[in-house]
Amino acid sequence: MPADRKPRVDPARMVAFEVLKAVRVDDAYTNLVLPALLREHRLSGRDAAFATELASGTIRWQGLYDAILAACIDRSLNKVELKVLDGLRLGCHQLLAMRVPTHAAISTTVDLVRFRVSQGAAGFANAVLRKVSQQDLEAWTAQVAPDVATASSHPAWVVDELRAALGRDDELEALLAADNARPKVTLVARPGRATREELGGEPTRFSPYGVVLAGGDPGQVRAVAQGRAGVQDEGSQLVAIAAAAAAVDGRDARWLDLCAGPGGKAALLAALAAERGAALVGSERQPHRAGLVRKALTGGPGVLGVVAADGTRPPYRSGAFDRVLVDAPCTGLGALRRRPEARWRRRPADIAELVPLQESLVASALDLTRSGGVVLYATCSPVLAETAGVVRAVLESRDDVLLEDLGPVLPDVPDAAGPLPGTLQLWPHRHGTDAMFLALLRRR
Repeated sequence: MPADRKPRVDPARMVAFEVLKAVRVDDAYTNLVLPALLREHRLSGRDAAFATELASGTIRWQGLYDAILAACIDRSLNKVELKVLDGLRLGCHQLLAMRVPTHAAISTTVDLVRFRVSQGAAGFANAVLRKVSQQDLEAWTAQVAPDVATASSHPAWVVDELRAALGRDDELEALLAADNARPKVTLVARPGRATREELGGEPTRFSPYGVVLAGGDPGQVRAVAQGRAGVQDEGSQLVAIAAAAAAVDGRDARWLDLCAGPGGKAALLAALAAERGAALVGSERQPHRAGLVRKALTGGPGVLGVVAADGTRPPYRSGAFDRVLVDAPCTGLGALRRRPEARWRRRPADIAELVPLQESLVASALDLTRSGGVVLYATCSPVLAETAGVVRAVLESRDDVLLEDLGPVLPDVPDAAGPLPGTLQLWPHRHGTDAMFLALLRRR
């Protein structure tokens, strides 16, 4: 078809298509690439909300949709052009999970495939989506997804890790469902710089600094635009609060965030430090992420500086800090609500690669902490090897460390007992947060 005769493609669907491409080709994160594309296509209000749900929902349910598509196509999905497969997945989400009329869902997807691929690919997409439209999601799930992993659109190995971390089967389906729920936008008012009353929204359950927005663009909130507040999951807020609230023996002046990128927890920690007459160093290995930390801390009190440095070989003297936060790189399997692509991107081998790094970072943090000071180890993963396994390994390798009870530090958070006594494990289905793990270690 000549270029001047190509159909006009709905901008919201085009944005969703571009998000899927960026995630697939560039290893982008949905929640990071989407805002830029919305601005580029000048989408707001309903159109932005539609594009957001279409992109995020399609990626979230990709596993189940691929099982459905496999039942409708007479060849392996591996032989379907990836751009066409992206379009088919978008069509599935509109047909099966959004209130889009069947004709509109099919015709707009076919137009999109015609515009981005070819006329022949559009005909193929039309035939496949008509087959998909013959049943609703419940019927398709019963036909193609007899196992909980496919039905909940999680890789089987991820389900196994989550089941082991839960330690019980009766909550597994609730956890998987929570992973697939649309995350609410949560803001944090950085103390001394903003109040949560000026942010609007409903107060968070556990954090005294957070609010949950009913909708809208958080960037339009004045305090967020000015850097006095930020977008931050309540679980992450609780990590910073716990790191600041744990008791230390003696002086309490120098704090360190050893893995500070992109800077959300560091900004809250710095504000909490300033209220106590302390100051924070933000440390981040990757220079571009250190730049994000610097931006997050700009204009705020309680900042000693930001350093681009490898946390396993830090350029600080031993015992220089009174308290250290180690929010370690991890699989991110506790944040699948906000980063749905992580479930498809991660592999079991990643755990084996990350655990030694996590152990090394905690060991460095302890060396940097003076006697009587504390290290808070946190991950946005509940995987036992990354949580209890790391803490056990550290405790077994050193005789100058005590594992302390975090219960009194966050006393208002119920039903959060972690895999080791004194540790805490948050869950999306119980607490409405990411599945953050927290362990408090004291240098003695």
